[in-house]
Amino acid sequence: MNTPPRTPVNEEACFRILRAIDIIGVRWTGPILLAAERGARRFKEYRAMVEGISDPQLTLRLKQLEARGLIDRNVVPSTPVQITYTLTPEAEELISALQPLSDWSARHLPPGDA
Repeated sequence: MNTPPRTPVNEEACFRILRAIDIIGVRWTGPILLAAERGARRFKEYRAMVEGISDPQLTLRLKQLEARGLIDRNVVPSTPVQITYTLTPEAEELISALQPLSDWSARHLPPGDA
């Protein structure tokens, strides 16, 4: 059997993967991004779609995702003022990149496996 020549592991590529995992691995990130993808725009819509999250947790995660460039916060000048949150193109790309991982887990991990 011919085995391909072994090439060294690119350490920088590993670090990039770990940095991405640091972002997506934080609790509530996935559900918030999926809620945005499914149409949530206002705080109360996120709260309704992300089961179990508290108001302070949602506020913190939205701020963190905005700081990471994954969520845009838009202030709509009206009475009362409305604030909407939408996915950035980077977040849409991240969700697309995570779809194969989601598909793999559906095929290979039993429900509720942690």
